[in-house]
Amino acid sequence: MFEPDYHHAIEAAYNRPAARLPLYEHGIDPRVMEKILGVKFYHLWPGPTAEKREYHRQFNRFHLEMGYDVLPFERGLCSLVQGGHGLTGAKPGIVRNREEFERYPWDMGVERYFAQWDADFSLMAEELSPGMKAIGGVGNGIFEMAQDFAGYEGLCLMRVDDPELYARLFRTIGDMSVAVWKRFLERYGGDFAVCRFGDDLGYKASTMLTPADIREHVVPQYKRIVDLVHAHGKPFLLHSCGNIFAVMEDMIATVGIDAKHSNEDEIAPFSEWVDRYGDRIGNFGGIDMDKLCRLSPDEVERSVREIIERVEGHGGIAISSGNSIPDYVPVENYLAMVRAVRRHRGEKGV
Repeated sequence: MFEPDYHHAIEAAYNRPAARLPLYEHGIDPRVMEKILGVKFYHLWPGPTAEKREYHRQFNRFHLEMGYDVLPFERGLCSLVQGGHGLTGAKPGIVRNREEFERYPWDMGVERYFAQWDADFSLMAEELSPGMKAIGGVGNGIFEMAQDFAGYEGLCLMRVDDPELYARLFRTIGDMSVAVWKRFLERYGGDFAVCRFGDDLGYKASTMLTPADIREHVVPQYKRIVDLVHAHGKPFLLHSCGNIFAVMEDMIATVGIDAKHSNEDEIAPFSEWVDRYGDRIGNFGGIDMDKLCRLSPDEVERSVREIIERVEGHGGIAISSGNSIPDYVPVENYLAMVRAVRRHRGEKGV
């Protein structure tokens, strides 16, 4: 039986080659897990404690059976705003002017966050298999939060119409994020091997804000969080989709990230990220989502072997999809990716 060891993920995050190449995933849709386990459990999560516990037991069992040393787990700060509806554009922003800014209960963010998510963090930790820890923490980064508050278009308009409010919004989101991270690390830091948040800063062609704006308004808030994570003895992984090469030096030299996840071949193959930054940070990812959806299982397995061969020996590496595993990814292709890594590790019976 597979025996997890979260230290492998820590080594990779600190850009040290791990004794066993870690599998990683930013997230896996529970409906994919249900198909593989043959057990329905997704519906249990909103229920009472006993049902939530069973949800976490199955969630954690899946990662153990798939050969992960760490399981991805986070609860997002956007739950304090619009649950991501402003971020996705499904709803308009709720902070578009100074009056709306002053109306929002900023000082209640920490209490509201933990009133909602304490039970989930606790149950996840209680159901962890021996040798396994989580990777994640407080989800949603500064830019995603700003978009949930103002909407992307509203944020751009605010930048022109009221630059002082624009700057204040980022600073105040930073204040709230740091306060939540501080309590999270005090309560649950021991259950997490690596801390992370996701903050998609880019499109395929460029960053969504100008690099100058990211340096002025986003980077300082990132640094506050990453410094706090480091003070608790944890490595920090940044998940960010898009073409963010223009600000990667800032992420490494100023923010101090330890590792980066997310890649799309149309922007740059995983090997290019490793070539550029593999001597300075760990690189997590590898398998382009388009390939994971379109190729046959044999082709996926062959592609994974080729990627491992190309990047092996270039610092800390963990293999995963380039983004995550939504329910439209063919289950057999996901299993082929996992199988290729486990066979590379010399595990029998996979």
